[in-house]
Amino acid sequence: MKKIATILAILIMSSCSEDFLNLVPESSITSGNFYKTEDHFNQALVGAYASLRGAKGSIASWTMGEMRSDNTHLEFNITNRGPAYIEREYTDFFMDDVNSGLVANKYNSDYIGIARTNEILDQVEEAPLSQEKIDQIYGEASFLRALLYFDLVRYFGGVPLYLTAVKGAGDAYLPRASVNEVYQAIIQDLENAANRLDPVSFPQNGRANEGAARMVLADVYLTIKDYPKAESELSKVIQMGYSLLDNYGEVFELSNKNSIESIFEIQYQQGNQGQNSDFLYPFIPLSADVSLITGISSQNLQGGGWNTPTFEMIAAYEAGDERLPASIGIVEGTGQIGNMFIDELKSPVDYVPTPGKRTYPFIKKYQNPHALERNTDDNFPIYRFSEALLSMAEALNEQGKSADALPFLNQVRERAGLDPVTETNQQLLREIIERETRVELAFENKRWFDLLRTDRAIDVMNANGVYLKEFYAGESYLPAMSYNVTTERLLFPIPLREIRIGNLEQNPGY
Repeated sequence: MKKIATILAILIMSSCSEDFLNLVPESSITSGNFYKTEDHFNQALVGAYASLRGAKGSIASWTMGEMRSDNTHLEFNITNRGPAYIEREYTDFFMDDVNSGLVANKYNSDYIGIARTNEILDQVEEAPLSQEKIDQIYGEASFLRALLYFDLVRYFGGVPLYLTAVKGAGDAYLPRASVNEVYQAIIQDLENAANRLDPVSFPQNGRANEGAARMVLADVYLTIKDYPKAESELSKVIQMGYSLLDNYGEVFELSNKNSIESIFEIQYQQGNQGQNSDFLYPFIPLSADVSLITGISSQNLQGGGWNTPTFEMIAAYEAGDERLPASIGIVEGTGQIGNMFIDELKSPVDYVPTPGKRTYPFIKKYQNPHALERNTDDNFPIYRFSEALLSMAEALNEQGKSADALPFLNQVRERAGLDPVTETNQQLLREIIERETRVELAFENKRWFDLLRTDRAIDVMNANGVYLKEFYAGESYLPAMSYNVTTERLLFPIPLREIRIGNLEQNPGY
């Protein structure tokens, strides 16, 4: 019987064609059998949008985008010297290297999202859908790919430029493109997106629309210092129906997710589906009891102490600026560093430290009601209408149209409860716009990019290092070599694994 079975097996195998042997089970999903219906493409788009959480809403994003700047620092945790903690500290200190898992996470998360968008873009124009649906899907995927490459080029410089899905090993190892080539690809994607996406309508649903595409395109032009084109795109955005909410603090309330002020934000939802955010918790102090801040029974002995506003940041707000108490809170308590016993919450406005108490400023923008520890409902803002107004002020001022810039700047200041600016000296107004942008967009991962864009990162961050070393001199955890900011440190290193497997050239200085 065994011999008969063997013979039958040989006959069957020999009669099978190569195509038959290569067939996948009918239950398997591949790019060949998946992208057939509108529902398929919508599922793929959901996956592409979800990749933004890892790329732009993650630990790496706020460490590299906010802690890298002069807005925030950290609470040194002597009880946890694990690699993940040290990598975050070293990113803050400008001491990160090619082995950083944090930096690699950022790099890889961006490319995961790009890979998902490439699959969609490769398939959608041949799909049996209406042209209207094809345009919308193509526009959203193009927008997402551009947003992710815009991150990569600012953090790493020129990077491999994948504009089609990787089908095999031959497609997988591209050399680094130039910075200019990456920007041209980004601009092309955003122009395609702006021309294909739906116009802005309210209420918004969290998906990309023409306004979001044009806002990113304006940011790109501002970054590469093409101010006339930035002005052109911003003028379109400003006329699309967006508006500032009446009160700055309302912007971050859960009831105002995707509001009339929102241009684009990453979507989260609390609950047990794995869609929740937790931004509040990393940004509050290390403590066995943080219930005074969270409003529920909760501890934070290992997960907190990051992205801590500095007192220099608090001093950047003008007297009477309503954004200060809406953006920053103050915790007072006792106990050693790494386990603070919290006994009072205070406002930073005219704050005077209590003798004998420890003081900890924290980001208040994401302090919203929630029922479960580390399970919050906050979205993360990527672009708000106030940024469009401030960007227009900057674009106009840089073209010498300083008087024309004032109405856009003053709309933002008026909402903050501040007097209008009348200064028209270009250099002085440039400094005013920079400070205004810093406090308006504080803790939204904008400051480091703004310092890069305005060529101020080296001067500002070396001065910030001097301030921090003096302020924390008694704690002596800042290495002497920290905050030695040079041109090479304006880019992060290409992760070592990518250098080895892709034979890529490393950024200078690493």
